Amino acid sequence: MPFSDRMQNLFETGAQVSKDFMSMAGAKAQDLGEKGFKASKDLLQKAGTKAQDLGETTILRVEIKQLEGQAQKLVGRLGTEVYSALVEHESPGITPETPAIKAILAEIATVKEAIEKREQELQDRKG
Repeated sequence: MPFSDRMQNLFETGAQVSKDFMSMAGAKAQDLGEKGFKASKDLLQKAGTKAQDLGETTILRVEIKQLEGQAQKLVGRLGTEVYSALVEHESPGITPETPAIKAILAEIATVKEAIEKREQELQDRKG
């Protein structure tokens, strides 16, 4: 085989090897890019879910604090009502069935149930 034919053959072989290498490198780069994109997408979804959970947990805690404040006000009202009935009206027959007292106790029970419900939701989130 003449020298020029051997050079031509080597050149063609080198060109084919380069072409194959570039094709494989391109496919590998595309595969890595797709994997990186998928990993980034998964990470963002997890971060979004975590942020949403954190936000919902914070909302539950704020609601619990608000309800506890409401319960404290109701207990204060209850104390005022009992004091007023005992001292100002000199009514010794105050019971949980006294209309004003009964209404406040019912409100306190409702708020207490709401607090317990939210605390349970908070516990369920902590899991």
